[in-house]
Amino acid sequence: MEAAVLILALLFVAFVALGVYVSVKVIGAAKRGVDRTITQARRTVEDTTLRAKSFGPGGVASELAQLRLSLRTSMRATQDALQAGAAEDASLRESLDLFGRLSAHGQELDEELRRLEREPDRAKVAGRLGELRERTERITHSADSLRWAARDRAQKFAQDDLDALSAQIDMEAGALRHWSVREQDGLSWQDATPQQAAGAGAGTGTGTAEGPGAAGGAGEGATETPAITARDPRQQNVYSWQKSPRPETTN
Repeated sequence: MEAAVLILALLFVAFVALGVYVSVKVIGAAKRGVDRTITQARRTVEDTTLRAKSFGPGGVASELAQLRLSLRTSMRATQDALQAGAAEDASLRESLDLFGRLSAHGQELDEELRRLEREPDRAKVAGRLGELRERTERITHSADSLRWAARDRAQKFAQDDLDALSAQIDMEAGALRHWSVREQDGLSWQDATPQQAAGAGAGTGTGTAEGPGAAGGAGEGATETPAITARDPRQQNVYSWQKSPRPETTN
């Protein structure tokens, strides 16, 4: 009795622990989903604000917004391209490592541009625009190079695969256009057209009719060997895609 109670208690504790574990996992997943949604919403609002500022009347604020928008757009597009390609091409993992190092410089620059947007001394900020523009161009150029290299690599692999597939299809199409004629009189006719097969059969029949009594031999051979004659069009199989033969007209 005590053993049964102990087993029930252990099962109860196990079910409670399992329930707590599942609850923690569910809550964690829900929290991560909410965090991703909030991050995405914040990013969308910030990008919209930057676009609005970049279309402004000009000046330091518009220039800073354009630099931040260019930086964020390039880095995000490169990250998406590399992550999508690395799932199928393991060689892009090294590119992802390089992009991670580049992202650190991009994040540092974005934070600096963000701080300068709130800087009251616009003259001092204007004096640094040249250096900030150069840094932005260097980072975006490196990101664009990685992204386009990954895309060119994927396109090259797709083109090579298409070339190999086309070659296989051409080979298969050529094989489907060949046929074999059944063996007759001990001779094997392969890859022969119906006209060639008929000509070969006619030549074989002529050879048996040589010498004295050829007419009689030919007559006897005709009763044993089936003659090669044209098929009756009325007895041929007619398919739905075939055109009906036009009737012959007599004048």
